[in-house]
Amino acid sequence: MKKLIYSFALIFMLGLSMNTVSAATTKDKVEMTVEQKAQLEKITNRVEEIKAMDKSHMSRAERKELRNELKAMKKEARAMGGGVYLSVGAIIIIILLLILIL
Repeated sequence: MKKLIYSFALIFMLGLSMNTVSAATTKDKVEMTVEQKAQLEKITNRVEEIKAMDKSHMSRAERKELRNELKAMKKEARAMGGGVYLSVGAIIIIILLLILIL
């Protein structure tokens, strides 16, 4: 019974601290090299060109190619920025593993 109460208390405390931990983290600026800045500038210019295009006269295949190009550029831009992203599912699994270990 004591273990059950302790585990519920631990889950409750972790649940409360999750909001404060996520609110307290700040993103540190990652210094980029000259090549990375140039590549990011190219990506930005291309995105602006795509936004300015008249897409009403394009075929479905052309619009799909543009969407895929934008997705690829978004992934590349995120990779340059660095950082580690954890999904909610991964965080829950980590918490459950910690509870089981402790």
